Amino acid sequence: MSAPISHTPVTQFAVLDALLVGAYESGIGVGEVRALGDFGIGCVDHLGGEVIVLDGEVFECTVDATPERMTDEQILPFVDVCPGPDASAEAVRDADLAALTAQVEAGLASRNLFHAVRLDGEFASVRVRVTPRQRHPFRPLADVTRSQIETVLEGVRGTVVGFWAPAIYQGITVAGLHMHFLAEDRRSGGHVLDVSVADAALRLAAHARFDLRLPTDPVFLSTELTHGEDHRIAVVEGGIGR
Repeated sequence: MSAPISHTPVTQFAVLDALLVGAYESGIGVGEVRALGDFGIGCVDHLGGEVIVLDGEVFECTVDATPERMTDEQILPFVDVCPGPDASAEAVRDADLAALTAQVEAGLASRNLFHAVRLDGEFASVRVRVTPRQRHPFRPLADVTRSQIETVLEGVRGTVVGFWAPAIYQGITVAGLHMHFLAEDRRSGGHVLDVSVADAALRLAAHARFDLRLPTDPVFLSTELTHGEDHRIAVVEGGIGR
């Protein structure tokens, strides 16, 4: 069964290529993000962690604390957000990352549309990362991830929040599957590097609108972006976008 097509947009602030070259001076307020949707993923100001937007609440996962709810005044330098997928659930059982990716892609309405991906249930393991907060001068994302903190969560219940994006948008966002995880007890989470699903419910929704909002700070405006760094994305994102 293919995903239903929604005509509400996936809204994105900034582009991945800007993070890759260290141009992430400004951002969008959490309050504005919440007005755009109740489901999404992003990163913390100064790349100081990973963000999950789930059921209208925005959580930050950082290197030195358990996940915390963010205030509307906090800033996100990059985010994808939309209404949560309103679709029938499909069971996913005993699936590694490759099998999960295959099941998601089998349910796509089209490989030319964005898809919101939600997975709720029990996970045999989830390998997550968070990145440390940066200070001026800001380093490119690939350099930041060299000092990322990785954790393997085992036998954990929670929710995977993510997006599947078409290949033509690589560099604007992460092409393919890009996911974050938040534990049900809200004590752990982060960017998903690897996952083994025990028993979970998968919901997909396709989006025929993609609204891109760009920063207007001096660093972004003076930094000419190209696709020259796109080869780094698979490394930075843990291979999920492949």
